[in-house]
Amino acid sequence: MALEITDATFEEVVLNSDKPVLVDFWAAWCGPCRMLAPIVDELSNDYEGKAVIGKVDVDANQQFAAKYGVRNIPTVLIFKGGELVDKQVGVAPKSVYEQKINDAS
Repeated sequence: MALEITDATFEEVVLNSDKPVLVDFWAAWCGPCRMLAPIVDELSNDYEGKAVIGKVDVDANQQFAAKYGVRNIPTVLIFKGGELVDKQVGVAPKSVYEQKINDAS
């Protein structure tokens, strides 16, 4: 299961992580977000201990969505060493996200 990230925990979980971090910006009313959710959960299991896989509900947590210019959802951001290194807007195959995490490792 992907980690639930909030505005209050974003800095600690994402920006201070020593592992690559995948953050899925989503909302409950978003159909494509629901399509992406099982992929994000699979990645969470596949990369346990190797990367942090998390989700930010943009309806409840808008601070970092705004900071990183998330205008369409789902948007997946990849961080390494606290820096944004990659981005995927819209739903993509699982292999696309795997490649982005591996590139950030």
